Amino acid sequence: MHLLYLHGFRSSPDSFKARQLKAWLDTHRPDVLWWCPQLPPSPRQAWALVEQGTADWPSDAMAVVGSSLGGFYATAVAEARGCRAMLLNPATDPARDLARHVGEQTQFHAPEQRFLFRAEYLAELRELTVPAITHPGRYSALIAKGDELLDWREMTGRYAGLPAANLRLLEGSDHAISDFDDHLLFILQCLKLCD
Repeated sequence: MHLLYLHGFRSSPDSFKARQLKAWLDTHRPDVLWWCPQLPPSPRQAWALVEQGTADWPSDAMAVVGSSLGGFYATAVAEARGCRAMLLNPATDPARDLARHVGEQTQFHAPEQRFLFRAEYLAELRELTVPAITHPGRYSALIAKGDELLDWREMTGRYAGLPAANLRLLEGSDHAISDFDDHLLFILQCLKLCD
């Protein structure tokens, strides 16, 4: 099994959720090949990195987890590769939502690290937008009504058609899913990593 984790905007492989998932795999499923790359600010470059890094992964034995902007990318990966995807508060229209963030940004986990989010990256995001998901049964999602950055109604609407067992709608929580530990078993079961 191969598992790709894609972090969100201004995030990194040091994301709390990525580290929690990796720690569980290290202990319980060391056979799983894990990859959580640092995604470049350019969506086109991020996509090229992911394509290159997973090119020899068998689609039927891989899955992708994506948080926020990573959920947007994970959707594109799942559609391109026909693999399972677990989405954590996925961004549905990042070209719209990130327009106000054009300019210099700091990395969330390392504020001393700065990067430039360019206006042309918005067009790159539009190029990667999947018109509609083709096989809802391949997708699972954890969506928080308490997300302070993204609208849970847009998220559930974008992924309408998911089997009920594959969608967990949290009454509260937040964008970071601070109660992530409470939902780890659900995520692992959806990814078929545990019973």
